[in-house]
Amino acid sequence: MPRGYMLLLFIASLVAGVANATYLSVQGPVSNTLHNGGSIYLGKVAPGESFYVMAGSGTTNATGTYTYPGWDKLEAVSHPAGWSTQPSPLYENPMKMKVTVSPNAPIGIYNLTLRAVNVGNYSKLGNLTFIAYVNVTPDVFSTTIGPTQLSAGPGQPTNVRISINNTGISDDPFVITAHGLPAWNVSDIVIAQHAAVTDFTYPVYVDEPGRYSFNITVASTTSNEVSSTYPMMLKVNSNLLNDYSAIGQGVIISPVILEPAYAFMLLLSYLYNIATGQ
Repeated sequence: MPRGYMLLLFIASLVAGVANATYLSVQGPVSNTLHNGGSIYLGKVAPGESFYVMAGSGTTNATGTYTYPGWDKLEAVSHPAGWSTQPSPLYENPMKMKVTVSPNAPIGIYNLTLRAVNVGNYSKLGNLTFIAYVNVTPDVFSTTIGPTQLSAGPGQPTNVRISINNTGISDDPFVITAHGLPAWNVSDIVIAQHAAVTDFTYPVYVDEPGRYSFNITVASTTSNEVSSTYPMMLKVNSNLLNDYSAIGQGVIISPVILEPAYAFMLLLSYLYNIATGQ
């Protein structure tokens, strides 16, 4: 091989190595280290939901020297039609830019071109551009509810335990609502962090004795396609046992001297429920 050609190959490899010295440390919703022209898969998101892309501002310059701060802003170069983005505030660390999916986006894989910017090229970093892929799907969470058979006294609240497994990349709120209980119209808005299982309690009650079939719905506040509904049964009986059980559902406002008696009554109700399998 001619010596001049070998020299050109050496110079080309050296330039490529220097160019790849500059990197972007992506910190969320997944973690990875990217170089210019790289790509990353971020995860699942539902139509209408928002998510954040986070990255550190530190990097190395063209000579391999660590530079902090280096990147000054994270922004979108392009995104799918109907989507919107907000660049990270200038000089924020970590940089955090917002992406909102179109509520009309069909299910599928989409990509955005994102860019880390060294404003004015002050640190001699230029810009670093990469492709971010996301999977648009309504399948971004699952819920476990229990118990589905409830028992209480009239006007006594009982708690429904709700566990939300957020498998998407959005931290948008969920709303918990009961439908079918007389005069009950209370909703609870909760935050279930992405890539996490979060537990909540949702109280329900009815003033009159009877058996009440109702539904509990857990739904995204930003996506009409993300919701689940669960059938429930509430049996309301007026008896001494339910009065004892209700002590454990709320706050007792009474003289301190009566607290030992309340504790004993609550213990009796627990022992009865264990003995009868309730």
